[in-house]
Amino acid sequence: MLELENMTVRYGKHLAVDSVGFSVAPGEIVVVLGANGAGKSSLLKAMAGMVPPEAGAVLRLHGRELTGLPAHEVTNAGIALVPEGRGVIGRMTVEENLRLGATPARARDAEEETLAQVFDIFPRLAERRGQWVHTMSGGEQQMVAVGRAMMSKPDFLLLDEPSLGLAPIVVGDLFRALARVRDTGVGLLIVEQNVRISLRHADRGYLLEAGRLTGAGTADELMTDDAVRHAFLGGDM
Repeated sequence: MLELENMTVRYGKHLAVDSVGFSVAPGEIVVVLGANGAGKSSLLKAMAGMVPPEAGAVLRLHGRELTGLPAHEVTNAGIALVPEGRGVIGRMTVEENLRLGATPARARDAEEETLAQVFDIFPRLAERRGQWVHTMSGGEQQMVAVGRAMMSKPDFLLLDEPSLGLAPIVVGDLFRALARVRDTGVGLLIVEQNVRISLRHADRGYLLEAGRLTGAGTADELMTDDAVRHAFLGGDM
C-alpha cells in the first residue's frame, strides 16, 4: 500500500499543496484531477523525493516511511515517476533509454525479464528498439518514458499528465497500455486534466483545487458528479 498523509509543499510564500492525504493499493489505478496550477505536479514531485515537503508530511510504502528520502532512494524503494514532458534522452536509442531505468539495485537482476515485459506491453518499442528517440512521435516517446520507469521494477508508478500533447487516438492506446501495466500488479497514480479518458480506466479518483483535495469517489461516481462535469466536462457527459 502507498499511503500519503498531510503532504504540504511550499515554494517560498506560495502554498502549492495543502495537507493532502490518500492511499493507492497495488494493482489499482487512482487519478488526481485538477486544472493547471492546482498543485498536481508538485504533489508527485514531493512523493518522488524531488522537492521537500513541509514538516509533518508522511509518505509510506508497505509500512516503510520514505518521507524526506532523496529521489534515487525513493525509486529504489519501489516508486517511479514518469514526469511531465517525458524526460527521455533524444540522442539515445529506445533500448538505451529503457535500460537506463534498470539502474536501481532492485531492478538489475531482472533487467532482461523486465525489458521483455516492456516490449510485450509496448510492441512498437520492440519494433523500434534501435531507433533514436528524438526521431519518434510524442506518443512513442511517452511509451519510452513509461517503459523506462517500469524498468526500475516499481511497486507504484506516478504519472504526470501522460496524455499532454497527444492525439486522442494515441491517448487511448497509451491508457490501454497503462491498464496492462496495472494488470501486472503495479499500482498507478495518475495526475491528469483529461477527465474522460482517465476516469474510463481508473478505479478511483480525487479532485485537487488550489492544492487541496475537494472531492473523492469511484471513477463512476466522479464521472457523474456535478462539480466534475461543470469544472472539466463543460456540463456535458
